[in-house]
Amino acid sequence: MFDLGDIVQMKKPHACGTNRWEIIRLGADIKIRCLGCGHIVMLPRRDFTKKLKKVVQLAADVDASQEPEYLPLTEIKRPNN
Repeated sequence: MFDLGDIVQMKKPHACGTNRWEIIRLGADIKIRCLGCGHIVMLPRRDFTKKLKKVVQLAADVDASQEPEYLPLTEIKRPNN
């Protein structure tokens, strides 16, 4: 469905006018970053799945040079297990 680094579209646009978000944390809470202004929002997984409209691009298909606010998977910090 969705994974770390994917670009998603939410049902309502952000205040900056952009409706593209990058998933930067997965767990009980999901953290997303606005690709328009860089604002970060953390939502409970249940709220995120309700507000999610669609996955726009999978992490493997994203061209980081075309997305200035995109954080590549190598730069996303993963928690230690």
